Amino acid sequence: MGAGGVGDAFAAIAARRPFVETIVVADIDPARAARVAGRDDRYDPITLDASDAAAVTAAARAADADLIMNAADPRFVMPIFEGALAAGAHYVDMAMSVSTPHPERPHSECGVKLGDLQFERASAWEDRGLLALCGMGVEPGIADVFARYAADELFSSVREIGIRDGADMSVRGYDFAPTFSIWTVIEECLNPPVVWERDRGWFTTPPFSEPEVFRFPGGIGDVECVNVEHEEVLLVPRWIDCERVTFKYGLGDEFINVLQVLHQLGLDSTDPVEVRGGSVSPRDVVAACLPNPAELGDRIEGRTCAGTWVTGVGADAQGRPTGEREVYLYHVVDNAETMARDGAQAVVWQTAVGPVVACELIDAGVWSGAGLLGPEALPPVPFLDLLAGDYDSPWGLEERTPPPAT
Repeated sequence: MGAGGVGDAFAAIAARRPFVETIVVADIDPARAARVAGRDDRYDPITLDASDAAAVTAAARAADADLIMNAADPRFVMPIFEGALAAGAHYVDMAMSVSTPHPERPHSECGVKLGDLQFERASAWEDRGLLALCGMGVEPGIADVFARYAADELFSSVREIGIRDGADMSVRGYDFAPTFSIWTVIEECLNPPVVWERDRGWFTTPPFSEPEVFRFPGGIGDVECVNVEHEEVLLVPRWIDCERVTFKYGLGDEFINVLQVLHQLGLDSTDPVEVRGGSVSPRDVVAACLPNPAELGDRIEGRTCAGTWVTGVGADAQGRPTGEREVYLYHVVDNAETMARDGAQAVVWQTAVGPVVACELIDAGVWSGAGLLGPEALPPVPFLDLLAGDYDSPWGLEERTPPPAT
């Protein structure tokens, strides 16, 4: 579902994998679906409205679909999710159902959290013996797999898991050009960020709070990161024993300023307004005025890094405690490399590669289950081995253990 930048990158990566029998590429724009389906003779395009759960069900049944891969905007999560369940198909998405801030205390308490609407339906998936693997992109997704790997293989006890995302990318010819869907960027960056602590549970902070400078590998270097709402904080504590979970994103002062101005002007709103006799969503206008991220590939320079920073007490090969440990597990992607490989810019390619790996593991029965699961609920080693091996997209691990106190 969805033939935008990420859907196109998914199709490009999957075209090299023999486990795929058929992919039906569904999009509301028939030309876009046809273009993406043209990547492989195993692909067929159809026109489909992702907001119509019954239409999703009918299309999945017509295709005899084993699995529905959701590559659409987060606002379409629930109809696609429900459509897959009704069709009896497994389901994977890269972003979970949208949140609603607390009506009175948005910057301290949670309202409807990311994924809450899906978790309410978890038992229905379990009863039918179907798997809904949610948050399986890169962040969330690969970052959650890193968290599981660290907890299983590197630590005897985990104190904090912090997802940290940074890049040194630039777009030639544009003063402001997001490399991902501006609709999604506005949603996650202007909503109150969520933090989880064992003694407090989930709570929120003001947008762009708690800035810190984080050092990223791969030549990216130091980037200031701030709190941003993201699914990992809602997923990791459900399956991994730890004391604190955060997500921080390296946005930069200029990017933050643009988002704040959009908010001040009401241009981040999704509520339609009347304009010269027509009705239009301000956020859709902003998206229409900006370049399509999927078409920026040849103008982008630099690298993007997604990763998971973990602190706690380390473990030896037998799982015995070894003392304080701090690591950063990461996945760096260079735009020049992804453009050469698949004609896809780095951010959408990095988001798409994890779901293809996950689908291959589900097809092979290596990843399995019923109900709603996050990536951290499944064994990480087969995923990481396949990602770095057959998919030729290596990941790394940096030891950042602080020196002993003197």
